[in-house]
Amino acid sequence: MDASGGLMNSSRLSGRTSSNLPQSTHQTLNMYALAAGAAGVSALTLAPLAEAAIVYTPAHVAILGPRGLYNLDLNHDGITDFTFTNTTRFDTDQAFWNLFVNCPQGNAVVGTFVYRGFPPDARAFVAGAPIGPGEPFFRKDAKLATFYYGGGGPSSHGNWLNVTNRYLGMRFQIAGQTHYGWARLTVKVTNSPINIYAELTGYAYETVADTPIIAGKTSGTDVKEISDTGGASSAAPATLGMLAMGSPGLSVWRRERSSGQPLGILSLQN
Repeated sequence: MDASGGLMNSSRLSGRTSSNLPQSTHQTLNMYALAAGAAGVSALTLAPLAEAAIVYTPAHVAILGPRGLYNLDLNHDGITDFTFTNTTRFDTDQAFWNLFVNCPQGNAVVGTFVYRGFPPDARAFVAGAPIGPGEPFFRKDAKLATFYYGGGGPSSHGNWLNVTNRYLGMRFQIAGQTHYGWARLTVKVTNSPINIYAELTGYAYETVADTPIIAGKTSGTDVKEISDTGGASSAAPATLGMLAMGSPGLSVWRRERSSGQPLGILSLQN
């Protein structure tokens, strides 16, 4: 098997070697260099800007059941690196609510083995934890949280039950090289009504191959923050505050969505 949600304080980047920054980031940095050249500033003084080590993207995306889906492009290259699903399934006498992460392209997430035939439990890292070589990475599906209702009564399982701003450890490929990253999520499991509410609040990756990344690191001279380009999602953004209200909150959300008004966004911080 094989830190926080705050905005960064500085746009200066370190001189560590980078690997395949997204095209949009290169274009932005080139614009800085051209502007500085016109002002008579040597391009050499701006070299560190093009050599970011960590690329951080803030986000506010609700991944809602019963058929929630979000395709995460961790490094903004147009390729889905991880897919989050929030689904509900009913049988004759039982029901399942599941929050999963799928790992296409041979990518993987850090988890713990359950037992043969069942997906591993995705680990929920705390801010400041290192994510890199040596961790137990699993490919294919991994479970974040699940709720079962049927014979024997209701039960819930998973490392992501009712957590705020925890970090999913990720390993993926850029041009055949291994890179590490994280996705920050808040997950709420409710009994009345029964549902799993998940919100993606940011993600980041290390541009230097085979180099660990610190969960939740979003500021510093080695961090470059960029805007979320948006992933394919089956649900528009909504706040966990609205969702926790149940039907009244969802009514407000649907009304804002249908009217074209901006949806309220919950600011989540550690």
